[in-house]
Amino acid sequence: MPKLLIVEDDDGLRSQLRWCFDGYEVLEANDRASAMTQIRRHAPGLVTLDLGLPPDPANASEGLKLLEEVLAEVPGTKVVVVTGNDDRANALKAVSLGAYDFYIKPVESDLLRLIVDRAAQLHDLETENRALSRNSQSPLSGLITADPGMLEVCRMVERVAPSDATVLLLGSSGTGKEVLARALHDLSDRADQRFVAINCAAIPENLLESELFGYEKGAFTGATRQTIGKIEHANNGTLFLDEIGDLPQSLQAKLLRFLQERKVERLGGRAEIPVNVRIIGATNQDLEALIRDGGFREDLYYRISEISIAIPPLKERQGDASLIAHALLDRFSREQKKSYRGFTRDATDALECYDWPGNVREMENVIRRAVIMGDGPLITARDLGLDHLTEEAPSPRLREIRDNAEREAILRAMARCNQNIAQAADLLGVTRPTLYSLLDKLGLREAR
Repeated sequence: MPKLLIVEDDDGLRSQLRWCFDGYEVLEANDRASAMTQIRRHAPGLVTLDLGLPPDPANASEGLKLLEEVLAEVPGTKVVVVTGNDDRANALKAVSLGAYDFYIKPVESDLLRLIVDRAAQLHDLETENRALSRNSQSPLSGLITADPGMLEVCRMVERVAPSDATVLLLGSSGTGKEVLARALHDLSDRADQRFVAINCAAIPENLLESELFGYEKGAFTGATRQTIGKIEHANNGTLFLDEIGDLPQSLQAKLLRFLQERKVERLGGRAEIPVNVRIIGATNQDLEALIRDGGFREDLYYRISEISIAIPPLKERQGDASLIAHALLDRFSREQKKSYRGFTRDATDALECYDWPGNVREMENVIRRAVIMGDGPLITARDLGLDHLTEEAPSPRLREIRDNAEREAILRAMARCNQNIAQAADLLGVTRPTLYSLLDKLGLREAR
């Protein structure tokens, strides 16, 4: 049974309300402290809240404070405010703070039951949606997608992971290359060993060699002790070389030799140390263009790209912008202890219309900022900083999408057939009467 907390300081009214809600697991509280105890202990999804609570039942301050505390503790809670006839302003204020709805006394049990039942249905739907977002069609941990192209990438990762093949992940910044690299490791026989990542673009060239290969004591000024490198540290596990396209030319030859011999030699050392490690590389650069320009070794490219996996940018993933946005909103709402029901229609349109040049990493920044700065129950396009895009958003209505597709197909067929109706009908696989009907429906007969 769904849990319902009744917060009411009048014992008689609280008893009356309890009998209104057959089919619910009813909890009771008569002040802010006892209500928060019930919230923390039972986490009810539904609350009816009288704003006038002790020690100041004549005012709404205690009830409004409790509302904010409840939504901060459990953001998805649906709170129905029950208040007096002369307190409509505070009821509206409560809704602006995140309450689901309000009801003005005197209590009519049937009407209040209807409001709470609707709140319960919405709570169940939102809980289910959050579960679906966390358990999307993606088989890989940490990756949210329903796009066919991205799901094919996931299946490729699953096929490649059990092997020891060197994998090169290709994709623009923020597309999830490290998430896929970790999935390759987690699904392999090396999952119980180390996953070691190093960003080749973030470390100065004069330090990168010692980071990768390690050094002996006294190898250079400041080398006061022996230090193993990232490659050796990843022995029996996986080494992830992020932004490998930025690897300096001076290190490309040394990395190539390691890949051929599977042995490292520390700076200042003489001994060759065998290392059993799986290499995964990633880059947002066009390595073939770099090879033509002399910026990347061709023989190294073939060594690191036994398997290449291209990751599509967010703008090319069908439906993923909204799917990921809802998951991020849920995550950041919990982090910031705020209560958001979702996105407004204009916000959803803007999310789908925007190109997201920074991909998921940019979306994380945009939604985190909106969660922090927003002040309503729903995130708007203005909160996202994308309100200038709402007029450009394509319609999601199936009828419009179908009509536009039919119009485009008919115009293309008519052009190819030099406006010959019989030939165009054959090309489209329909009868001539059907084509005439479509021309009339889409307003194309007059254009001929």
